[in-house]
Amino acid sequence: MVSVLILTLNEEQDLPGCLDSVAWCDDIHVFDSNSTDRTAEVARSRGASVTTRTFDTYARQRNAAMQLPFRHPWVLVLDADERATPELSIEVQRMAAAAPENVSAFRIRRRDFLWGTWLKHAQLTPYYVRLLRVGRVHYTRDINEFVEVEGETGQLSAPLDHMAFSKGLAHWVAKHNQYSTAEAELLVTGDAVRDASLKDALFASDFHDRRAAQKALFYRMPARPLLKWIYMMFVRGAVLDGAAGVMYATLQSFYEYLIEVKRREILRRRKGLPI
Repeated sequence: MVSVLILTLNEEQDLPGCLDSVAWCDDIHVFDSNSTDRTAEVARSRGASVTTRTFDTYARQRNAAMQLPFRHPWVLVLDADERATPELSIEVQRMAAAAPENVSAFRIRRRDFLWGTWLKHAQLTPYYVRLLRVGRVHYTRDINEFVEVEGETGQLSAPLDHMAFSKGLAHWVAKHNQYSTAEAELLVTGDAVRDASLKDALFASDFHDRRAAQKALFYRMPARPLLKWIYMMFVRGAVLDGAAGVMYATLQSFYEYLIEVKRREILRRRKGLPI
């Protein structure tokens, strides 16, 4: 009843573990962004179908991937550094078989790990819409994409594990350096803060609508990096996750700082001011 979609770019290191976690599936698709390592070879050697598309934006890449000829009406979407736990694998198949027709997607709780520690308190966004009914979802936003669902969205109880630092701290920093540039450009164009509503941020019935509104409002706040660190450390309780939690909160705050200084740099360039 469930197909699996894994999006990749140079993932020969992490892909085998991801594929092992969904070995129960008879329809695994790897959607690759022209990897230059052995990603495609690894995928094919383990029986997965491989499709290649040149990457443009995260939303377009995922929308294109959702057009693949899946064998089943439901798709579990994963990144290569994620692992479907045994409990999740069972629940995904059970819920896909029993879901009422008006339900088009399910949120899954993702557990991020750093230094072998589950960032239980530090993790900002634990729920992601990852089990999708084919033909009823659409991705928007070029970076840190959102998924729009035609129908109701349910929630699973079993977790999905994310090895966010599997390639090392330098890789995480390099990736978020790219993300921060894209986020800064969205801020300058106004796309990241458009249609922000406090009402939606607090009371929107859909979880992802609330998150989108909260993120848009957050971008309007002064001293965002410092506020984010305080919030993560003492409101969310990152300090309770030990050294890994403190490190993660600091990294996330630095990421927010990069977004802000890059936004200012773009504006200075546009005004012809010295950099």
